[in-house]
Order: sequence, then structure tokens, then C-alpha cells
Amino acid sequence: MTKLGAGAILAVAFAAVSKASTGNSNLTVPPGAVYINPLTYDVLGASYTKWRNSSSGGFNPTNTAPPFIQIFDPSFLKITGQSAKIRQIASNPGFAFAHEAPIYVEKLNALFFSSNGGGTLGYSGWYNNSAVSMLNMTKVDMALASTTGNVNIQVETASRFCSVSIDYSCLPGLDLQVNLPDTVQMVNGGTGPYKGDLLFATSGRALLPPSIVLLNPTPPYNATVLLDNFLGRQFNSLNDVKILPGTDLIYFTDPSYGYLNGFRPQAMLPSQVYRFDPSTGQVRTVADQFVNPNGIAFTPDGTAAFITDSGMAGGFLGTNQTYPATIYQYDVDPSTQSLKNRRVFAYADSGIPDGIQLDTEGNVYSGCGEGIHVWNAQGTLIGKFYINSTSPEIIFTKSGLVILAEETVYLANIEAEGMDLTYNVNH
Repeated sequence: MTKLGAGAILAVAFAAVSKASTGNSNLTVPPGAVYINPLTYDVLGASYTKWRNSSSGGFNPTNTAPPFIQIFDPSFLKITGQSAKIRQIASNPGFAFAHEAPIYVEKLNALFFSSNGGGTLGYSGWYNNSAVSMLNMTKVDMALASTTGNVNIQVETASRFCSVSIDYSCLPGLDLQVNLPDTVQMVNGGTGPYKGDLLFATSGRALLPPSIVLLNPTPPYNATVLLDNFLGRQFNSLNDVKILPGTDLIYFTDPSYGYLNGFRPQAMLPSQVYRFDPSTGQVRTVADQFVNPNGIAFTPDGTAAFITDSGMAGGFLGTNQTYPATIYQYDVDPSTQSLKNRRVFAYADSGIPDGIQLDTEGNVYSGCGEGIHVWNAQGTLIGKFYINSTSPEIIFTKSGLVILAEETVYLANIEAEGMDLTYNVNH
């Protein structure tokens, strides 16, 4: 009888339980999905040879071909439903056009997002801006209805190129539609719609300041800067932005990734989280003690906040796996709106937690090293949308969960619904 290695034995064990939960041998999962019982990998043994580090890829003991849905707890099926499937809806190999700042505008059925700022496949840096793209979800729905496979919908891109001219329209899959003003530099975070406009956090570029900006999602695509300094001091490189539910208060993170990725001067402020009141103009710090604060989100009732610290990813300083790849949870003080009672919510086992979103039931989704990780409200990892590539952000749409994975955009037709990020004047 052939002796199996420890890795092969583990793979067989996982395959055997892929359709069964603890105490329930009849667990039914969506086609192509895999159930992994945590009890089967709690002890791997001294002879196990496939130990991994955070940068070596995701935990895929069944060797399932991506993309697929990975289930760690049966409760994840309430999120996915029984017919969930991950399908490609847009792709442009060689260009990281689908990075972050996703905003879904329901009345247009359109999704806006930004390309990678400063990354090797972002075609942006000290001398040239990143791009903002729009994906028509009606076209996506029509294309998916006509096939059971993947589709590739052309995205429309808006950008303005300074100092060094880069014509994104020559890149396959992109159609240049509108120029962005100089005030919109390196869009990285987005939320809304906010009073009908797209609310962006920009990282700035070179000596052009980071900012909180409103952008009209329809022609003439005019932009209005709400904030570009902290009492006369430029921010480092704003990263993500959210509105505190029930208010018009804008919260945003400010890490040093502009400097670490080569398109901003050295940071001159601590890496912090800020609260901005657009009605009074007041801006103040509400949380600190991060290496690099990244994504931010609130619970639907606005009583708690989640902030990712992606300190493990250090840009030109390299990767330090002893640094945070952590989601912290805070309580929102009802009188001051400061963030208090910091505690660890979750640690990502692959890559770093980047963008973060919540569904209406309080489950937490974050873009990580090999796909989207999902934790329940107690911080238990219950499942993943396993892409096998860095997937910085996600956003809920009428069509399902859209996953931004740099060179590719995916859609998972899940049953969970995202919390409403829209802010209206009479909200």
C-alpha cells in the first residue's frame, strides 16, 4: 500500500468533509464550493511539509481551482445561498484598473472605482495620476444572462494626466470618457453616493495635497474639494472614507502609503483616523496608534467602527510579517463621535486586510491576500471568496457582491445584502 504524505492525507480528509459539517453529514453547499471543517486542520503534525507564510498564497488544502467559495462555518451558507457562483465580469491583464474606492450608484446601476496608485501595474506615480473607472452593471447583467461562463464588459475610464501623458484609452478594455481636474489626484477611497455625488478620499500626488472630494457621477463630472489639510498641514496620503450612519460626519484614514509607494513626500503626520464635519469645517483626530490605518467601516446602527491596519505591507520597505494585518473594532462615543475601546476583531491569515464592508446582518467583509474574507459579528472567520490573487476591495450591488482584484473584476451572486451607504440631504 502506498504511503501518503501528510499533505496528501490532509487533502483527502478535507475532500471527504467538503459537503458535511460537524454533526451534519447532509450539509449542501453551492456548486463548486468547498466546506472545510476546522477540526480537520487544528493539528497538522511534525511531518507536515506545506507550512506557509502570509505572502505565499492562501490556505487551500483541498487544492480547489479558483475562483471558488470556501466555507469554514455552515452559517456562511446564509450569506451565499445555494446557487452562489463567482464569475469574471471585467478583465484587463497587465493593468491594475480595479483597485479600490468602489461606489455603487443605484439610480444609474453603475459602479465606480479607481486603479492602483503607485503600484507596478497602475501606470501611475509621482508624475501621473491614477484612473477612475465606471462599470455599467446593466450591461453586466445582460451579458451574464446570456451565458453560464465569464464575461468581459468594457469599462469606461475618467482621468487627467499631468506632466507625463499616459493615454489609458490605448489599453485594452478601457474607453476614455472624461478628464478629472487637478484636485482629484490618486483616488483610493470612496463611499456614497453622498448628496448625489461620489465621495472620494484621494492620496494626493507629488506636492499636490490629499483631499476629500465630491465628484458628480454624471456630466460635466465637476469636482468639489471639501478638505485638503489639517490646519495648514498636508495629510500624508488619504486611503479610505465612510459616513457615520445617521449623521453627515465623514471619517477617513491617513496612512503613509503615498510615500511608501513613491508618489508622495515623506509623511509629516502620524498615521491616524480623522472625523470631519462638513457643516462646521471642523476636523479632528479620533484614533491613532496604527502602523498604517487602511479601510474603515461602521455597523449599520453606527455604534461601532472597524479599521484595518495593513502595517505588514510596507511598500519599498518590504513585507514585515510581524507587523499588523489586523482589523480593530471600536465603539463610537455617542456624544463626541470619537472612537474608543479599541480591541482586536480579526487577523487576516493571508496578505493584509484592505478595504472593508459590512452587510445588513453585521458580517464583516475585507479584501485580503487571496480573496475576500468574511467574519461574523463575533470575529469568527466563516468563509472566503477565494480568488487566488490580491483583492483589495468589495462592494454590494443589486447584482451581487462585486470583487475588485486589480486586473480583474468578479461578481458573486450571493443572497446577503450590503448596508446602505447612500447619504441624502434629508437622511
